[in-house]
Amino acid sequence: MAEWIAAHALRLWAFLLLLAVLAGDLAWQRNARWQHRALAGNQTRTVLRWQVGLILLLALTLLFLAIAAAVAGGRAGELARFDAGLAESLRAQLPLPVLRGIAAITHLGDLWWIAPAAVVVAAFLLLRRHWQLAGVWMVALLGIMPINGGLKALFRRVRPLHDHGFVVEPGWSFPSGHAFGSIVFYGMLAYVLLRLLPPRFHRAVIAAAVLLVGVVGLSRVLLQVHYFSDVVAGYAAGAAWLVLCIGAAEHLGKPATGVQS
Repeated sequence: MAEWIAAHALRLWAFLLLLAVLAGDLAWQRNARWQHRALAGNQTRTVLRWQVGLILLLALTLLFLAIAAAVAGGRAGELARFDAGLAESLRAQLPLPVLRGIAAITHLGDLWWIAPAAVVVAAFLLLRRHWQLAGVWMVALLGIMPINGGLKALFRRVRPLHDHGFVVEPGWSFPSGHAFGSIVFYGMLAYVLLRLLPPRFHRAVIAAAVLLVGVVGLSRVLLQVHYFSDVVAGYAAGAAWLVLCIGAAEHLGKPATGVQS
C-alpha cells in the first residue's frame, strides 16, 4: 500500500487538494444558506455556530487522541509501520527536481513567514480599531508554538530519515508544526477576511485558505521531514485550537466589520 501511494504521490497530492477545496466550498455553501435564513429571521449571523463548533472540537480531539495512542504504541503498530513504509518509498521514488520544487512551496508554513505576516495583520486590525478581532488573532497565533512545542516534547518522536538535503528540520516530529501552524494561521486569516470583506469574496477566501493549508501539510510528507500521521495529527490539533479561538470570538460578540448583507 505504501509503495503504491509513493508511486502515485503527486497525483494523490493533487486529488487530495481538490477534495479539500471542494469540501471547503461545500461547507461555505451550507454556512451561507444558514446565514441567509438567520438574516431573514432577524437572528445574529455567525461564521461558526456553537453546535457545529462543539461537534468539530469533539471530533478533532478524538482524532488526535486516536493517532497519538497509535504513535505512542511504537513500531509494533499498523500506523507506525505504514508511516515508515511510506517515508521509505517516497525517499526511493520521488525525483530530486520534484523535491526541489516542493521544498520551495513548503516554506509557506515556515515560522519566518508566519510570524512577520501575523504581526502585520495584528497591526492592521489595531489601526482599524477591530479590538476584539485583533485580540483573538494574537491569542490564536501566539498559541501555536507553546501548544505544538509542548506536544512535541511530550511524544518525542524522531523524524523520518531523508538524504535529499533540500529541507533539514531539527527537533521532534509529532505533531507537525507546519501543519499545526498553517491551519491556525491561514484559518484565522480566512476568519478575519470573512469578517471584513463583502460576501462576494468569501468563497475565494475559503478556497485559498484550504488550498494553502493542504499544500503546506502534504508537502511535509512528500519531503519526508514528517510522517503521514504527524501531519494529520498536526491538522487535528491545530484545527481544534482554531475552532476554540473562532468560537471565543463569536461568543465575545461580533466584531465591528465591513460585511455587507
